Amino acid sequence: MTTEKQTTTWTTIIIGTGFGGQCAAMKLQKMGVTDYVMLERRDFMGGTWCQNTYPGAAVDVQSPLYSIEAEPYKWSQMFAEQAELQEYTNHVIDKNGLREKVRLNTSVESVNWDEQAQQWQVNTNNGTYRAQFLINASGPLSTPMTPNFPGRETFAGKSFHTNGWDWDYDYKGKRVAIIGSGASAAQAIPAMVDDVAEMHVFQRTPHWVLPRPDRKFSKLERWLLGFKPMYKLLRSMIYWGLETRVVGFKYSEFMLKLAAQRKAERFIKKAITKPELQAAVKPDYTIGCKRILLSTTLYPALDQSHVQVHTKDDGIAEINEKGILTTKGQQCDVDLIVYATGYQATDGVISYPVTGKNGVTIADQWAEFPRAYLGTAMPNFPNLFIMTGPNTGIGHTSAIFIIESQLEYIAKSIKHVLDGGKQTIEVKAQAEADYTDMIHSEMDKTVWKTGGCNSWYQSNSGHVIAMFPGFSFSYKRLAAKFVADHHEITVGVSNGALEALPEAA
Repeated sequence: MTTEKQTTTWTTIIIGTGFGGQCAAMKLQKMGVTDYVMLERRDFMGGTWCQNTYPGAAVDVQSPLYSIEAEPYKWSQMFAEQAELQEYTNHVIDKNGLREKVRLNTSVESVNWDEQAQQWQVNTNNGTYRAQFLINASGPLSTPMTPNFPGRETFAGKSFHTNGWDWDYDYKGKRVAIIGSGASAAQAIPAMVDDVAEMHVFQRTPHWVLPRPDRKFSKLERWLLGFKPMYKLLRSMIYWGLETRVVGFKYSEFMLKLAAQRKAERFIKKAITKPELQAAVKPDYTIGCKRILLSTTLYPALDQSHVQVHTKDDGIAEINEKGILTTKGQQCDVDLIVYATGYQATDGVISYPVTGKNGVTIADQWAEFPRAYLGTAMPNFPNLFIMTGPNTGIGHTSAIFIIESQLEYIAKSIKHVLDGGKQTIEVKAQAEADYTDMIHSEMDKTVWKTGGCNSWYQSNSGHVIAMFPGFSFSYKRLAAKFVADHHEITVGVSNGALEALPEAA
């Protein structure tokens, strides 16, 4: 591992070292492509589960499924907590020899397509890297979003985002404000509540919550997880059980309300004693429109006497030196403000400027809304692939399943170029447009579009950008079928001009 300034040329550059980057590196190695480098802006590898260490952090998909198919693991419980996920991440990295491929403390500042050399130029704080292929695996949940509340900079206490938890600060016995009510807040609140003197929770919009069916695995069960056939069987059972949720999300709102929303409504009444709090946490939209939270401990935590839940009718007017002033005029003096406010997951999916052919930027191309063929490739950006790009999110199953499916398309694209002695591959504008039209036509049938909420699934345009509108196996089938006619493939450089192959190449 090195961080010195340099200019180096590679076959492939991978930006990011989370599960997307790890899977991409493993796929390249399996293809025999070892001439690659991984760029990581932090001083450690691992992505989400090494960065997000906030109290209570855990996965919300069953661990045997939320894992890389080729890397089974003897999980200690059904829903792994952050520490175990970090152990698994490092296990995958070390087993596959990925540490020797990484450049740490290397932050990408800009990316440009060099027309003459037919290469991507990646400009970083540690020099310039060049490559024939570029895989962006920085992830949609990597750039924290902190609202610019009036007076935020005047607060005299401690404040930080859940994505950058400061463990040097002891919150025990302190007065704490949690801003946000999504997944990270739902995990941090119960983990902190018994240790703080006072807690204010600022909830803009409530989420539907279902009990978390978690449990520890016995010694026998962990032993059985060591047998690949048994592991594969458990993964399959979990996968198909979760896949049935799409029926409600897309095809039957009646079934969604019958099977899930009624259960969530009963859970509110069972877990919370105060009628006013029951009303405050009950959403006014169809379940599934926003991310469904899994927590058995959130509601009891909110129901405690030293916890006050502030709804959108009693939101943040300003932040001042002592704490937070609400729109109803209540001054909440606190020692710590925790921003559990999520990420730039749609419009900000790529945090650095990217310039492709003819000076076209991704910002220009995505001016209306982010879009990509299979959520992965774009016209004007040859040899560039986006892991977990637009409309590849999945609301009911493992994101790693989508990552591995996406890599089938990426691998076939790269192989098509390398095996044929060619130089570039670029999806055609019409193919991308047809795919995008299909995605948003199908999206109109889903609860994410019709459920009556505003969520981070949507871009500023109102289009649902985060989610794939259907079964995950449908996406896998689309990604696995490489259609050459959807792409323009070039042989190389001849007198400064590209030689385009016939469309049926």
